[in-house]
Amino acid sequence: MIEVALIGNPNVGKSLLFNVLTGGKAHVGNWPGKTVEKKEGICRYKGEEMRIVDLPGTYSLTAHSIDELIARDYIVKEKPDVVIDIVDASNLERNLYLTLQLLELEANVVIALNKYDIAKSLGYKIDVDELSRILGVRVIPTVATTKEGIDKLLEAVLEAAKEKKRRRVSIGYGKAAEKLISRIERTILKDKDLSSRYPTRWLAIKILEGDEEILKEVEKSRFRNEILEVIR
Repeated sequence: MIEVALIGNPNVGKSLLFNVLTGGKAHVGNWPGKTVEKKEGICRYKGEEMRIVDLPGTYSLTAHSIDELIARDYIVKEKPDVVIDIVDASNLERNLYLTLQLLELEANVVIALNKYDIAKSLGYKIDVDELSRILGVRVIPTVATTKEGIDKLLEAVLEAAKEKKRRRVSIGYGKAAEKLISRIERTILKDKDLSSRYPTRWLAIKILEGDEEILKEVEKSRFRNEILEVIR
């Protein structure tokens, strides 16, 4: 069974794409310990079975809201085989912020460049191949309302799942910040348990940001004093 997570900003067509992939059949419940609805369904394609998990719509993974925290925790802790990042082709700048955060998390991302018809009607010209090259992930134009590009999207998901490649991009934060990130990351690597559960660079960035959920995890480490020394 291939585990696939759907994620995207609100109003990118995520619910419609979920229904297209699952045939509208979904198991609906709540996320453990939360009142937020959880939907999952099964997609069968070319003899492969995929469990599709619909993550809450979110603009980022900063864990400032319950939706952001649920989405981030699922990707970090459950480590789905593939994350389909649904991007609104008519609003790339806003949507790619979440994409970059997913890549910092080293998620195995496939981008569904949805609402591609709307982008074209607005006169936008998107170099899909170049976008794919820059981000290092597969980018598939889709129109969920007409099911255009769905077969290509599923092909890309199967290929990504077989590769099992954790995507990673490094976004530069300036010389001073990068020095602190490297220093924290080196210390994190001493804790084999912590460094095996989280991408170390991402963890270092979150520590510098003062992310409350991550700091709780760091407090459990026997290297906590050394790790947190930088931000004291």
